[in-house]
Amino acid sequence: MTKINNLNSFIRNAIDEDVGDGDHTSLSCIPDSLEGSAKLNVKEDAILAGVNIASVVFHEIDEKLQMDIIKSDGQKVSKGDVAFEVRGKVLSILKAERLVLNIMQRMSGIATQTRRYADRLEGLKTKVLDTRKTTPGMRLLEKEAVRLGGGVNHRMGLYDMILLKDNHIDFSGGILNAVNRAADYLEKTGRELPVEVEARSLEDVRAVIGIPFVQRVMFDNFSVEMTAKAVQLVGGIKETESSGGITLDTVRSYAECGVDFVSVGALTHNVKGIDLSLKATF
Repeated sequence: MTKINNLNSFIRNAIDEDVGDGDHTSLSCIPDSLEGSAKLNVKEDAILAGVNIASVVFHEIDEKLQMDIIKSDGQKVSKGDVAFEVRGKVLSILKAERLVLNIMQRMSGIATQTRRYADRLEGLKTKVLDTRKTTPGMRLLEKEAVRLGGGVNHRMGLYDMILLKDNHIDFSGGILNAVNRAADYLEKTGRELPVEVEARSLEDVRAVIGIPFVQRVMFDNFSVEMTAKAVQLVGGIKETESSGGITLDTVRSYAECGVDFVSVGALTHNVKGIDLSLKATF
């Protein structure tokens, strides 16, 4: 329910941002009674994402608009494909056009990028994770795009996991201090949250692998060689994650070390939108 409420709130805010007190361009030249249709054209090969969100946007603008979906979320599409057709009041279609395109172009870009990483991991147990490096206000949509592209969502925010990173550890006076304080916090508050600890050295790995309530160890900016040693140290008793500067060229090498996850900020923060257009049909 929270996710649905967040989505509806995001869409309403986005409409208000774009429309303000009216789409005066369309109102000045389009009769209120005119009805028509438009199709969503795909202009480059991609993994499509955002079709279901587009449906919510159209319905929020005008519940009488009707969508005929041709290509679904997560589907591979090619240049020249038509993803859907929308029919109804032309003023409503034009009011929704840019918001739908903005959402779908970004989501499809993220899904396409994620699929590239997921394809590099084919045949291995390792899954590619997203991060919190998302566009403010769009995290729900961007993480959904990662999922549609074949990735796995990491924590949604600061509220659903304890992830002790370098600054937490340094401000706490060391890795064991940070872990012990986190344990005390969970006990005092009665919260049940997964706990992950960032390790910056093999010594850090050794320090945390014996602590039962830590579920996952993150190897931060380890070389491939160090990662292989760290995986051996952990010995399968905890989940493992590689993070930091991992690219398409190096992701498989890290995965082949045996880590469970590879987190890649570039899935969401360094993405080119996919070229899509919404054009009137006659």
